[in-house]
Amino acid sequence: MKLLNPGSERWIGVLGGGQLGRMLVIAARRMGFHVLQWTGGDKSGAAGIADKVIVDDFDSASALDEFIEACDVATVEFENIPRSLMEAIEARGMPLMPGSNAVATCQHREREKRFLAENGIPCARFEVVESAEELERAHGAMAVDTILKTAEFGYDGKGQQMVEAEASAEALGEVWTRFGGVRAVLEEKVSLAAELSVLVARDREGNTVTYDPAENHHRNHILDVSILPARLSAKQLAQAREIAVTVAEKLDYRGLLAVEFFLTSEGKLLVNEMAPRPHNSGHHTIDACECSQFEQQARVLAGLPLGSPRLAQPAVMWNLLGDLWVDEKTPPDWSPVLSTPGAFLHLYGKSEARVGRKMGHVTFLGKTPEEAMARAGECLKAFGRELPV
Repeated sequence: MKLLNPGSERWIGVLGGGQLGRMLVIAARRMGFHVLQWTGGDKSGAAGIADKVIVDDFDSASALDEFIEACDVATVEFENIPRSLMEAIEARGMPLMPGSNAVATCQHREREKRFLAENGIPCARFEVVESAEELERAHGAMAVDTILKTAEFGYDGKGQQMVEAEASAEALGEVWTRFGGVRAVLEEKVSLAAELSVLVARDREGNTVTYDPAENHHRNHILDVSILPARLSAKQLAQAREIAVTVAEKLDYRGLLAVEFFLTSEGKLLVNEMAPRPHNSGHHTIDACECSQFEQQARVLAGLPLGSPRLAQPAVMWNLLGDLWVDEKTPPDWSPVLSTPGAFLHLYGKSEARVGRKMGHVTFLGKTPEEAMARAGECLKAFGRELPV
């Protein structure tokens, strides 16, 4: 793999056209690289600042030729990229980081769960089911509340359905029918004390750095607020970092990886899922860390030394969803954000707001965790929201 020297007219190729690619463009262009985003048909506008955009579908042979010819190295902007495309890119000799096997593992819940179990990485009990009868047997064996999840292409709570412990055979049959009767993963619903995530950067030589674990709070299954540093014990935070690095090493990962955890009410850390890309819970790194997750991603792609992940200031990140917009074209009045000391507003350039759609984020910084929390809490009140305490 060739090294890409900053300012050397080299091109980074990105599969995907959303906000994660947009923020990578900002970081990479600041370092003197050019970026081509292949959106696969996405016309959201988030890719609009790239040096070049290909909007063809991901099955376009001519677009693949153009992508390979233009770029020196490639990455993915979200996990649901066709595996066949990633393998075709690798077969043409293009360095792809992370590789197709790592992305394919993370994009498919069954493969993801089996990977965790086979490598001794703690996760919730699960079983793969293919029929209503198998669902009834597996649910009965667990004898607790469970969650039925599609085997692939699920995120932000999509493709999931809760199943109560006392559900009857008839009720389970109805669940299976409503769910679509497709191969699925049945997972034990654990009693949660907290949710957290760890970002790991792993370079071409296998060197790793980890960012401070983020304490995450969700609203309607979508990340709402991340708090840094997380309000957990030093032992729990160190263990989360250690497990996240193990995941990256076992995947033979190259790039930026997010590992999401459940902390059970018994104090046990369980890996919930992995995201083979920068993560919503890491957006604070742009303003709060010495090297952002996006610059880190660009460094790995270019073969440059890993940057410092140090948290320079305590931070609270608030995810801005389309629910806040007055209508699909009209944003809210941002005055409460803009008048808050230490607040940084980031909007993603999407042309239309929808309920649940990620439109931007705000990072609140403070000299102390208490100051960052207070600033965030006061600002959120102006939008009719409350900060988790």
